[in-house]
Amino acid sequence: MLQIFFVTFPFFALVLCGYLAASRRMLPLEAIAGLNGFVLFFALPCMLYRLGASMPLARLLDAGVFSTWTVCALIVVAITIAVSRNARIGWNDASFGALVAAFPNTGFMGVPLLVALLGPPAAGPVILTMLVDMVITSSLCIALSRLDGADQHGASKAASKALKGVATNPLPWSILLGALASALQFELPKPIMQTVGLLADAASPVALFTIGAVLARSQMLAKLQKHAPIPLRDYLPVAAIKLLLHPLLVLATGKAIIALGLPLSQFALTVMVLAAALPSASNVSLLAERFDADNGRIARIILLSTATAFLTFSLAVNWLA
Repeated sequence: MLQIFFVTFPFFALVLCGYLAASRRMLPLEAIAGLNGFVLFFALPCMLYRLGASMPLARLLDAGVFSTWTVCALIVVAITIAVSRNARIGWNDASFGALVAAFPNTGFMGVPLLVALLGPPAAGPVILTMLVDMVITSSLCIALSRLDGADQHGASKAASKALKGVATNPLPWSILLGALASALQFELPKPIMQTVGLLADAASPVALFTIGAVLARSQMLAKLQKHAPIPLRDYLPVAAIKLLLHPLLVLATGKAIIALGLPLSQFALTVMVLAAALPSASNVSLLAERFDADNGRIARIILLSTATAFLTFSLAVNWLA
């Protein structure tokens, strides 16, 4: 267990550093958008391209991983919405709560952390889960969030807007380009590949630091806007679904698929369970803000899941790995 903490501690410590830097104004709030932009448009795409280009294409086209993760994501979304909706929480807030319960922080945290724990082969399954969440889970939850509106075409318009967002997101394209390079055995010229490597090496520390800064910013903005106190029952169950129900559901579904003789390796299942045990994706708070959801509640769920995951994720690794 101590060896696992040696691996996981630096990742969560960098998140804490970003949180403290922003909350104590050592990092101006205006600079957080720049950090986020550097990670999203430069560092992470280079890291994902390098990983995709260095692995066999079959690892990125695993039907067992795709089907298991998609089914579990849909179940988590349905359960979270059913649990969340009440007099205070309508479709908009419930849908983004469902997204934050089903979408782990695979991009900023999961890829580097799982590769560090399980080795380079873990990159294939975790990248595929990230593609499912960016394209399918996000689009579904954004569409569901529009059901509160009077416009009967709100859901379809929101889904279309979400798909356009996916099309302009550099992360899926970097994964696809890396997979294409792997299939064609294409190599970038050495100076360009060295530049890609430098940016890729910066992705993990800057992304983790940015997670903490984004969480601190969300908390600070909620206080400035004098956000009403959020009842514990409005966010604690969603954090529990993220950290407990989601990984257990992936484990049970994967075991059932293996028992039926369908193509899914035990290693890929382990990677998926640990990916599901990660805290909520921090970028969901940006989506919630864009679609006028209760971002204070979403930020509280992300913060709670991130703080708690230091223990729960390490326990999951000790149990499975």
